[in-house]
Amino acid sequence: MKIGIFDSGIGGLSVLHEAYHRLPGQEYIFYADTEHVPYGTKTQEEIIGFAVDNTKFLLEKGAEALVVACNTATSVAIKELRRRFDIPILGMEPAVKPAVEETEDKRIMVIATPVTIREDKLKDLLHRVDEEHRVDLMAMPRLVEFAENEQFDTEEVRGYIRGQFANFDPANYSALVLGCTHFNYFKPALQEFFGKDTLLVDGNFGTVHHLADVLNLNMNDSQDTEVYFDDYHKMLGSVKTEYYFSKKFVSDEKTLEHLKRLHNRLEEVRKI
Repeated sequence: MKIGIFDSGIGGLSVLHEAYHRLPGQEYIFYADTEHVPYGTKTQEEIIGFAVDNTKFLLEKGAEALVVACNTATSVAIKELRRRFDIPILGMEPAVKPAVEETEDKRIMVIATPVTIREDKLKDLLHRVDEEHRVDLMAMPRLVEFAENEQFDTEEVRGYIRGQFANFDPANYSALVLGCTHFNYFKPALQEFFGKDTLLVDGNFGTVHHLADVLNLNMNDSQDTEVYFDDYHKMLGSVKTEYYFSKKFVSDEKTLEHLKRLHNRLEEVRKI
């Protein structure tokens, strides 16, 4: 099975990386729309246009199923994609439900892009699962910019996090929901700010699990497997993945090294 995964940038690699763990026997095409990143500040019309274009490209490359590994594109464009294209298309949504189910007290913070927070899809989700009105929302668009620049543990990142939450007491929160796939890279800094007792929740496992159900694929449930790469040629050969950045096939040494660093970062932060 050849599975297409797209995002505005390198955030969707966190979904692909989870798929490497859970569905290692499949073939993947990863598409980063780097010419248009970030989506979280674009108009609805622009985002739908980008998502349709990305999907057409992945279908041309042989994708038999599609994961929209972008909460923003899911909120805005998933209905239009499913209307236009006759393949399984899965999206992302902030993992509010597991955060509510796995915590019993205190509040829950959802961080996402401005578009995700503004769209009705998230409001509908909160209406369904946040019966006690425990959830607060925070837009953190600069984390996308930091991730694209491979800036994860700097004082500028920590200062941005402190500034965004200046009016909130982290001690009041039992869970932090990462509502953008770019945000997974920042788990150490976010955990440091909120404290080790705050549960960090992302939607990657749930999305890959749903993908396995839809495609009738067997999941690898082992928690012991690791996916580190010490060589970018090994990375390309061992996981049967084609990488494209805005329709350009990734084969140059500099970009492959960049991808290797990002995958290894995701492995390091995966169990935080």
